[in-house]
Amino acid sequence: MLSEVDVFISNYTLVDPEVYQLWVDGHTSSDAVGILHQRGICHQTNAPIELVASDVLDHYRTYSLLERLLQSPPKLASEQLSFQIEPQTSQMLIEMYYDFDDSVIRELLGKKLTSKSRKDMDEVAEKTGITLKSCRRQYDNVKRVFKVVEDVSGSLVANIKQHFLLPDDLAKRYAAVVFIACLRFEMSKRKLQFLTFPDLYHCANAMMASWTYRYTGSEYFDTDLDREFLIELAECRVLLENDKHHKHLVCIKLKPTLLEKSYQELDVNFRSYSRALLGIACSLHRSRELRFLFLELVERCIEPWKQVNWSHTDLRNFLSAYTQCALDLDVLREGTLRDAFERYMKVVTSCLLRMYHT
Repeated sequence: MLSEVDVFISNYTLVDPEVYQLWVDGHTSSDAVGILHQRGICHQTNAPIELVASDVLDHYRTYSLLERLLQSPPKLASEQLSFQIEPQTSQMLIEMYYDFDDSVIRELLGKKLTSKSRKDMDEVAEKTGITLKSCRRQYDNVKRVFKVVEDVSGSLVANIKQHFLLPDDLAKRYAAVVFIACLRFEMSKRKLQFLTFPDLYHCANAMMASWTYRYTGSEYFDTDLDREFLIELAECRVLLENDKHHKHLVCIKLKPTLLEKSYQELDVNFRSYSRALLGIACSLHRSRELRFLFLELVERCIEPWKQVNWSHTDLRNFLSAYTQCALDLDVLREGTLRDAFERYMKVVTSCLLRMYHT
């Protein structure tokens, strides 16, 4: 008897998320087999280890072929015909490929994205415990995103989402990296090593929201700080001429919330704290001082407050009172200087409270 058999041939691409994650994480195929074996894959599937190894190797070959397309996500999503991939699978591939480890990216911040930096990835791998292949992937992704969006006007997040099809949260993380790289903030000093990527991500977002041209609503680059605002800040030195009145108002406002020892310390050191905050403000229009902003905040503000054992609450109360009492002074009652000072203190307060690890 003759039997009828329907045959369907397809090049539909199967993706195993678990195996793909191991590939993205930089594990070799043999290492991946070992990891899956430890997770009980043979017991779960009743498959011999040889079959698992063959399947993993097949997946790895596919992902290696896909990598060229992953480097240009729109091509993977819509412009290629080599692989039949469902849209949700394509999105998963892109997101997992471009995801990064905070510890690895923290090591990259402050460094130029050069071939020398890429060669240093072995040191980053050793320090973070992340595989060298994964560190290089993350470095290459950061450099690729940076080169595409650094000179494109408008929102960094929107541009990254458009060119790399990343979800909002991941695009925001890359935007912070690009912003820090474009402004070339000093990040490698030993005194700054306690700052984590989430700390710097928080600060970068605060600056992009309030210190760039985005704040004015005009045509802007998210990587360009508002020069008129920075120049206006230099006039904040007028507050030093009124520091006695400013100090009096702050002390009155804070006395009910401070212990007597803390109150006496603030009374003695108010001028030095004010000079630090205003000194940073008055110098931000100069590129070199702007580059060392984080170091200045640590050395001139955070370290002195730590020496006198300020709590996080003490700092929050002081910065709030310092800002509000300055805005109540006649010299800041109106005009662009008032707006500039308030705009400056909003970001500096947010950054200092995030950076002040107790």
